[in-house]
Amino acid sequence: MEQSNQLKKCLKPHWVWAIAFGSAIGWGSFVLPADWIAMAGPLGAIIGLAIGALLMIVIGVSYGFLIKIFPITGGGFSYAYLGFGRRHAFFCGWFLTLGYISIVALNASALALLAKFLVPEVATIGEMYTISGWEVYFGEVAIASLALMLFAWINIRGGSLSGKSQFVFCILLVTGVLLVVIGMVVSPSTSFDNMVPLFQPEKATWSAIFAIVAIAPWAYVGFDSVPQAAEEFDFSPAKAFMLIVLALLMAAVHYSVLIVATSIAMPWTELVAGSPVWGTGEVVQGVLGNLGLAVLAMALLMGIATGLNGFYIATSRLLFAQGRASFLPEVFARLHPAHSTPLAGILFTCAVCLLAPWFGREVLLWIVDMAATGVAIAYFYCCAAAYICFKWSAASPGQHYEGCVSPFKKVLSLLGALSSLGFLALLLIPGSPGGLSLPSWIALMGWGSLGAAFYVARRRHIHQMSKHQLDRLILAADKGSDVAPSAYRSDDRNSGH
Repeated sequence: MEQSNQLKKCLKPHWVWAIAFGSAIGWGSFVLPADWIAMAGPLGAIIGLAIGALLMIVIGVSYGFLIKIFPITGGGFSYAYLGFGRRHAFFCGWFLTLGYISIVALNASALALLAKFLVPEVATIGEMYTISGWEVYFGEVAIASLALMLFAWINIRGGSLSGKSQFVFCILLVTGVLLVVIGMVVSPSTSFDNMVPLFQPEKATWSAIFAIVAIAPWAYVGFDSVPQAAEEFDFSPAKAFMLIVLALLMAAVHYSVLIVATSIAMPWTELVAGSPVWGTGEVVQGVLGNLGLAVLAMALLMGIATGLNGFYIATSRLLFAQGRASFLPEVFARLHPAHSTPLAGILFTCAVCLLAPWFGREVLLWIVDMAATGVAIAYFYCCAAAYICFKWSAASPGQHYEGCVSPFKKVLSLLGALSSLGFLALLLIPGSPGGLSLPSWIALMGWGSLGAAFYVARRRHIHQMSKHQLDRLILAADKGSDVAPSAYRSDDRNSGH
């Protein structure tokens, strides 16, 4: 398989920003503010999400540096190979794939949930069965399935169409949110006094805040779509870091203003006590009427669209990178003959996600709850690889790249790696504020076991290529060059290459 099998350079900077921002916020910023307020109080939720955004920016330093050096698709998969070799690359790619596919599926189910709220007579056609207390209707399955097929078609038609669509979706989203938030703030029936108490009175403040911080890998996942699209940049890769920072800052502001808009409508303790299906939607409808609800629903629809589109891009490119390196079957490395898009990756993502609506939202949430684990793993590998690349001084041993001599960035990459481990600890340590539930643990172990079996089946394909071949296919290194740090060379010696 030759390196000429490359994606077309067609993405403009504002499209890439839209991919990062739109993927990072998705449906959750509209549907979950009441849940977050219940967890930590209005200010506690805002502080937790702000801390999460700052930690993501620290992690983004590593992404920006590595994108500049290696502007090729693959993201965490490629960076795990760069720093630690092919075994780690498989491990990281496997769990990151789960994280991305889960979010595609969840966005589709969020569309069905929106339909249940707005047009229940359509979404609740044909009650079929109940799974874990969630009634599954043919109407909602059909809505989610049609959305998945539509965005698969958009992505097959080319990177330009998906990039343009993402930017338009983001503009409509931001416009809708601004109108709703301004309307809520200026309405005589709302008051900032309703935000008191600012923190959840039934929990220790630090514990409540860190429960929100623990979901940051999930809340902001999407900015790491930027390296997945790096091979398609029609601009200098050096701009990637600034695009990531702008996307994360705007995402944090977006989360915060919707939390404020939700909590000023009525005393938030009364709101969350009622366990609303869609807290933000209910208070906006109560204050601004059906017109306000329609504007919010339009913005939410755009949030779902950006999530679907952005993670279709990220998932299909991740699968393409793994296929090109023979970590997955070669079919994933083939591009559409007319549109130069990763056809197999898009169709595979669509096919897997078309199964999800049939299992009910509660089962899907178990999977998505632990998908943050896969994302945090990818964050760690990226930051650790950047730490290896950054040098304390020009006299430091190892391969030198442009801009790699930076003690400050080396420290930031170390902080990013430690932050990623912190996220993993919050998710995986029993009793921690953001610990996984038992069903999520079962799903995580099931996916890990499936990955181990798949690795055994693919081991010959994964290890049959030489290091130089993989450098060229994964890192776009020139044939025969030795671009990768020495940290993973033992991996290749042990495998016989």
